Amino acid sequence: MDLRLKEFIALFYRIILVYFCYFFCRLLFVYFNNDLVQVKSISHLAELCYYGLRFDNVAIVYSNMIFILMSIIPWKKTTYLQYQRVLFWVYWLCNAFFLSLNFIDFAYYRFNQNRLMNNFLEVVENETNKTGLLFHFAWVYLHLIILFIAMLYLLALAYKKVRIYPVIIENYWRYGLSSFILFFGSIALFILGARGGDFKKSTRPITLIDAMDNVRTPQQADVVLSSTFTLLKTIGQDNFNKSKDLFSDEEVENELNTIKQYPPSGRFERQPNVIVFILESMGREYWGALNEPFDIPDYKSYTPFLDSLASHSLIFPNGFATSRKSIHGMPSILAGIPSFETSYASSLYSRQDVGSVVSIANELGYHTSFFHGAANGSMGFLGFANTLGFERYYGRTEFNDDKEFDGSWGIWDEPFLSYMKTVLDEQKTPFLSSVFTITSHEPYVIPKAYEGKFDKGNIPMHQCVGYTDNALRNFFKESHNAPWFENTIFIFTADHSNQVHYPFYQKTINRFANPLMIYKPKSELKGVDMRLASHMDIFPTVADLLDYSKPFKSWGRSLISDQEYHPFVINYFSGGSYFMMDENIICVHNGEKAIGFYDINDKNMEKNLIGNKTQKMIDLEKKCSMYLEDYFESLMSGTGSIQNSH
Repeated sequence: MDLRLKEFIALFYRIILVYFCYFFCRLLFVYFNNDLVQVKSISHLAELCYYGLRFDNVAIVYSNMIFILMSIIPWKKTTYLQYQRVLFWVYWLCNAFFLSLNFIDFAYYRFNQNRLMNNFLEVVENETNKTGLLFHFAWVYLHLIILFIAMLYLLALAYKKVRIYPVIIENYWRYGLSSFILFFGSIALFILGARGGDFKKSTRPITLIDAMDNVRTPQQADVVLSSTFTLLKTIGQDNFNKSKDLFSDEEVENELNTIKQYPPSGRFERQPNVIVFILESMGREYWGALNEPFDIPDYKSYTPFLDSLASHSLIFPNGFATSRKSIHGMPSILAGIPSFETSYASSLYSRQDVGSVVSIANELGYHTSFFHGAANGSMGFLGFANTLGFERYYGRTEFNDDKEFDGSWGIWDEPFLSYMKTVLDEQKTPFLSSVFTITSHEPYVIPKAYEGKFDKGNIPMHQCVGYTDNALRNFFKESHNAPWFENTIFIFTADHSNQVHYPFYQKTINRFANPLMIYKPKSELKGVDMRLASHMDIFPTVADLLDYSKPFKSWGRSLISDQEYHPFVINYFSGGSYFMMDENIICVHNGEKAIGFYDINDKNMEKNLIGNKTQKMIDLEKKCSMYLEDYFESLMSGTGSIQNSH
């Protein structure tokens, strides 16, 4: 009894129970998201669970630190009944909180495609309808809440199977010595776990990027990770890390060609108006005209109006997003600033004087306005609109008629687009406006008046796409005879993709597939451009279209210029890595070096070619390293995609 073995055996038994919970969470994560992470066999799942143990070690040690210390502290009263009761509640409450993060991710991952990190509340932190949204999500995901409660109940039952009773100490010298030996031995063991499980190899504690070490595709790193680990590892970080200065400014500029300056073209008789449509979640998968070049079996379009407009437009079927969330979309699309783990719009650096479509329009004497049918300030859009320099912001407050409120996010798309048309009718021309729609979004509902009108398709999103497409049809019908209409350039894109149905879009890279279309009535802006395009290209394209002749910095290219360098797309994976894609190769980069190369046709990233590096691969790795260095240096120093003139 004096050796305290029973107390330490009970401690390790209780910690093992937590390991079982994390194992169960990993199984459920794969069950609910296997179309995204693509675990193809039981043996493959077992392999990923094994690799996940290192990350569970860290998550469990940190999340149970107080419980562990209370269990092993050298103090005779640890066996008393009241102390053991307190110990149980510390154990149960701490694990309830951290395990709940994983249950949240069973559902949230489908929208974010990213394990929870320190920024997971950025999507709703500015919403005024938090309580309503909370109850809505609780109802929709009631089955997950029931599963979670059941797991916690079983955890409590199992915990109490091994009890600790008060002990009578017969030999205080032996009791004290064994307490200190076991205390420091346990501390060493748990420190080993907190570092990742290997003193020899762990010269540093493991991080998110280590999840990429043994997976077949980058998306499977999310199976190896747990939401507890990713949250704990990103707390207190802004994810804007200054890179090493490996390249000179001249090397970067020669490779990336970031300083743009377009000669006046005189392509339009008058300065054209511009409207940028940012269509919530309407990924490229839903747009029929953008899928015609691809051989997708049994493909069906849900955008009849946009398809009809595409035949009179310049379209980019190989367009990709450089954002993953709505809050990422605004800086990515309007300023050409991608967001990686943290949205630029909510980062410490978001109040800089940012070069964007807005700043060049303001400089050219345009009237500028931003429209978003949600509550003013939702997603932080109001603040960032002010940062960009929009003269007017129109939201739910200005709309001022909650009879058209959808019950969750804001005003239905159709009435809000109609409202935007009436505002534009009164605006001074030329103008540059942008609208961020909201209806094509979870909870995937449309106005009751339209129930049954649109094809429900194969996933809940399809009906909402049909509704928003029809809202655009009505907007164009109402606007067709407006005096500003024929002299307006309409740019259509989306902030990110959403639910996927076709296997073609379930491939890892194609989950970033994004629509991009430019339409101007009675103009030469027509055709199909199969080159790579991305959000970053919208800013320089608008500058070129408006004949903005001063130099400015942009990582994108003008989509209407034949003088630009070879196109590329960049984004990130939640395992702490990035990918850069050109017309031939996909490079996966950990922030310091390439860790994978894939053929451009291997969109699911199944065959890593890094063992046979070619010069093209080496060049793309260097380009990605340069980009990341320039990106972080520019944004953190306030000189990035940032100042228009140089």
